[in-house]
Amino acid sequence: MPSETDQRPRVAVPFRSWKDEASGATPKDYLRAIEAAGGKPVLLSLATLRTELDRVAHSLDAIVLPGSSADVDPARYRAARHSATADPDQQREQTDVALLDHALAEGKPVLAICYGVQPLNVYLGGSLVQDIPSEISTAIKHDRKGLRLNAPDPEHAARIEANSLLAQLAGSAEARVNSSHHQAILEPGKNLRIVAHAPDGVIEAVEWTGTNQWVVGVQWHPERMTGDPLALALFRTLVAAARHRVHT
Repeated sequence: MPSETDQRPRVAVPFRSWKDEASGATPKDYLRAIEAAGGKPVLLSLATLRTELDRVAHSLDAIVLPGSSADVDPARYRAARHSATADPDQQREQTDVALLDHALAEGKPVLAICYGVQPLNVYLGGSLVQDIPSEISTAIKHDRKGLRLNAPDPEHAARIEANSLLAQLAGSAEARVNSSHHQAILEPGKNLRIVAHAPDGVIEAVEWTGTNQWVVGVQWHPERMTGDPLALALFRTLVAAARHRVHT
């Protein structure tokens, strides 16, 4: 529950990777986006023991699973490792599992972003495309490979399914999104509905259908789309869902 002196919903964000945490690289874009949406970001160390993480989780109102340079361990979805698959980050995966255990059991809102949607999907029994460039015939550039460090992310259209939360937030059947990933959902996990595709068929977003819990996963990076109405709406709706849950 939010404290008496700060009534903003507490939104957890784990470090993107063990390497980031070790170097002191905080996920600043995510923290800023949560604050701009009216939430109180809570940065979680990947070194937190499971018992302590379970204790801390009870003070949280919502979860954001951020992007990462790692890839989910293919053994978790019963697949052989592709040569292009990056090393898994065991500390990040363990943290994500603990947070999802708690959030889904307690009905707390979850926003999974880029890499974050992949452990969410695997947690629910789904599988992944391990390398889009070598597994999908497409002219769309989904990752940043070959771009200079400060170059903007590639962008492409995303077709949004009617009668979805994402369609309501976008106010349209199509959105323009940024892109910085080489993996994606292959088969969706239990209770996840596919609600957006890239023109080449790559899955761009999923929503929870199991209960009325607010769980959304997007393959793009709304935290980096400053001023974009859909990006803002995703964070604002997450915080609003957390606030509603606290007061009901």
